[in-house]
Amino acid sequence: MHCPAQTAAAILALAVIGGSARSAENGADGTDSTTQVVTIQNMQFEPAELIVKRGSRVVWINKDLFPHTATAQEFDSGSIQAGASWSHVASRPGEHAYLCSFHPTMKGRLIVR
Repeated sequence: MHCPAQTAAAILALAVIGGSARSAENGADGTDSTTQVVTIQNMQFEPAELIVKRGSRVVWINKDLFPHTATAQEFDSGSIQAGASWSHVASRPGEHAYLCSFHPTMKGRLIVR
């Protein structure tokens, strides 16, 4: 699932201004509508561990010069090309370890509460 063109600029702006922003208040069902950003750069995920509330959108932005993935049992970005992004709504609580399937030493963890 790729980000729509009209939101790409907003997502990149989030990365530049600090990595996250609240897009709305908590939902009535206890979910959150926050967007969090993971930057892929220098062969690593930053932050390597991210804690979010259920319902948060996580966007991985690839700032390296070559493709990467964010691959876990619960999600798989496929190839994220250089300069591109991919997003996932964190709907399943728990700890979700992920890695880049092209570079398995690149590891991250998404913790959904």
